Amino acid sequence: MSNPSSIAASGLPVGRSLFYLVVAGVAWGTAGAAASLVFVVSDLGPLALSFWRCLGGLVLLAAVLALRPRRPVSEAEPRRRRLVRILGTGTGLTVFQSAYFAAVEQTGLAVGTVVTLGAGPVLIAIGAKLTMGERLGRGGVAAVAGALTGLVVLVLGGEGGTVRPLGVVLAVVSASGYAAITLLTRWLGRGGKGGDALSTTTWTFAVGAVGLLPFALVEGLLPLTADPVRVVWLLVYVAAVPTALAYALYFAGAAVVRSATVSVIMLLEPVSAAVLAVTALGERLTVATVAGTSLLLVAVVGLAWQEARPAALRRDAAGALAG
Repeated sequence: MSNPSSIAASGLPVGRSLFYLVVAGVAWGTAGAAASLVFVVSDLGPLALSFWRCLGGLVLLAAVLALRPRRPVSEAEPRRRRLVRILGTGTGLTVFQSAYFAAVEQTGLAVGTVVTLGAGPVLIAIGAKLTMGERLGRGGVAAVAGALTGLVVLVLGGEGGTVRPLGVVLAVVSASGYAAITLLTRWLGRGGKGGDALSTTTWTFAVGAVGLLPFALVEGLLPLTADPVRVVWLLVYVAAVPTALAYALYFAGAAVVRSATVSVIMLLEPVSAAVLAVTALGERLTVATVAGTSLLLVAVVGLAWQEARPAALRRDAAGALAG
């Protein structure tokens, strides 16, 4: 049996929360490869794909919720708090996805990705310090700096990018949406009031689907394709693995782990995407890919160790007192 001191306030062990976040980050990275294949075999646009992603995740998780035993009334989250969680995360998700795609359209994939994913940890670290008093410490600051360096090397090392001010602004807006989701999840997760991650994720997708629908209609909701079966299977995969599964794990883990640590672990997404690009899509393995991936992985391992270390120290202290 786990020692109570190793369990976070929400009831989920820190070690398991870190594992959930790693799986979510890796799964998110596969969405890019699947989306690339969708774009190759159909004319579906990125906003329409995001809409189907949210709608598919909503349908899958709603089915899981319907089959799952109901939670006892005593475990239910207060209605007002639950409403704040759903509307806040749903709005943040919509801003995050739509602003990111708009940034990529304006300034290109490389620059849009670097600014969005690079600004995320910085905004989250500042927000966590101001709103919750969370501190990274010297080791954490070094890990974040290493992660950002690795991200820049990974994304910009093998290709050029044109920096356009509007695209940079949109990327920062996207990063702000992601930061808001992470900070809100962590803030509501303090004091054992993390809520039900599965229910939160389901309703978040509902808000996201409603928010993305107008943009998807303008872009073109239904794809034209000569291979509809392949497109459907790819959409099902995107809805199931990097959406329904990954976001459910993300919201569960983000309620326990420090916000800045969450933001760096989620940088596993471009690592996963880079590995898939080389192994599955036939892209060339470059020195930048190896160096950037290595720096990111070292930073993630370092922050995960730092996050889990206080729990281990508390277990040791409790064991010494018991002895």
